[in-house]
Amino acid sequence: MIFKVEGHKFRSGLLACALALTASATFLPVEPVHAQTRTLPDFTDLVDQVGPSVVNIRTVEKVAQRGGNGEMDEEMQEFFRRFFGQPLPGQPRQGPRQNRPQQPQEEERPRGVGSGFILTPDGYVMTNAHVVEDASEVLVTLPDKREFKAKIVGADKRTDVAVVKIEATGLPAVKVGDISRLRVGEWVMAIGSPFGLENTVTAGIVSAKQRDTGEYLPFIQTDVAINPGNSGGPLINMRGEVVGINSQIYSRSGGFMGISFSIPIDEAIRVSDQLRTSGRVSRGRIGVQIDQVTKDVAEAIGLGKPQGALVRGVEAGSPGEKAGVEPGDVITKFDGKAIEKPSDLPRLVGNTKPGTKSTLTVFRRGASRDLSVTIAEIEPDKPSKRASDRDEPAQKPPASAAAKSLGLAVSDLTDAQKKELKVKGGVKVDAASDAAARAGLREGDIIMAVGNVDVSNAREFESAVAKSDKSKPLSVLFRRGDWAQYALIRQTR
Repeated sequence: MIFKVEGHKFRSGLLACALALTASATFLPVEPVHAQTRTLPDFTDLVDQVGPSVVNIRTVEKVAQRGGNGEMDEEMQEFFRRFFGQPLPGQPRQGPRQNRPQQPQEEERPRGVGSGFILTPDGYVMTNAHVVEDASEVLVTLPDKREFKAKIVGADKRTDVAVVKIEATGLPAVKVGDISRLRVGEWVMAIGSPFGLENTVTAGIVSAKQRDTGEYLPFIQTDVAINPGNSGGPLINMRGEVVGINSQIYSRSGGFMGISFSIPIDEAIRVSDQLRTSGRVSRGRIGVQIDQVTKDVAEAIGLGKPQGALVRGVEAGSPGEKAGVEPGDVITKFDGKAIEKPSDLPRLVGNTKPGTKSTLTVFRRGASRDLSVTIAEIEPDKPSKRASDRDEPAQKPPASAAAKSLGLAVSDLTDAQKKELKVKGGVKVDAASDAAARAGLREGDIIMAVGNVDVSNAREFESAVAKSDKSKPLSVLFRRGDWAQYALIRQTR
């Protein structure tokens, strides 16, 4: 059967299908398609909000002047008098030059340009310590072009934080942000004076947090353009809060390369509070030298994963020594806070008030234990003393089979050596070859423990080696001078 609809012919089956499809299309709901759109952030309101709080800092230093005009004139007069018998033209005749002390002359020269931001309405300004270092005069210029001579309240080189004070009131202070809310990928903005160009605004994102660059603090890494002159300026989040102080860049050329570092504002505020109170920063110390725990060492000593801070040395008379910390210990916690990497320990201890009683959790010989330590105040590093290896037994006993399997020859320590090294036991390495030499041991080292077992003499050393698992690397704790470290010796069977 053929149907004709508005001039078109259809077979009955096709028409029924067409009508069905038409009806379905009429009653099926149509879902709207929404395109996901994102817009770039607008920083204009932030600039209006924070800009008035950012200042330009210029510094001047006094330098000795080599020979003023008067001194040069006198020398020229002497030259003319001696060789021509007359004074310099236009100068009166003078007698022979008398040796009289020359007064040192100083001149002020511009030292550099940096940035800063107003911390309080009564004139406290925060910047970097390296901006004001060695400055004889600090000049702070506000965005409204008012200029003030500033007094350096205090500077802390370890964190690169400084506070200066200007005599002014009613100033627009910044709002301090919460670092814990800062997220990687978040937009941030910097305001400063790169190359002396005041009130320059740059923006980017947070590239990383807790970036360890070997300094005292973990830094915020961003890709915000930072150049010389930006130092000391604020890093600002999208809420208009200061979250860091722009401090460093990574560069091979001296200019910006996409990696900038800022001091977290919470650490900076902690430092600035002490600077404003006493002009200096008081930090805690326990007197230990630390190093990284490698994956191989962690597995060999039973720690499981590479974490904590390996104690390589303990200063004599230090809080660490009094608490019972020993070379070879791995400090895994401080007051219950985990030590994931070595740099965590000095930061936690440094932020602890001297005189505080704290708890160190150390991993020693396969087990953890807690030690009570009283925090002392930090002091300049002392040069390490090197132990002497002059005292040796008159005759060295032959190496046993166990020692030979490691490539070692060892002997007991004399009483004089124990006293000098301040140890209760251990054995002295008389020779190291083969596996021991490959592991880094050498003649004169003092072996303190083998496979998590303390050794007081050669007999105990031999016993510990003989009982060790020959299929696994053997951990050996040894001292070299004042430093302790682990070696992993792969035994021969």
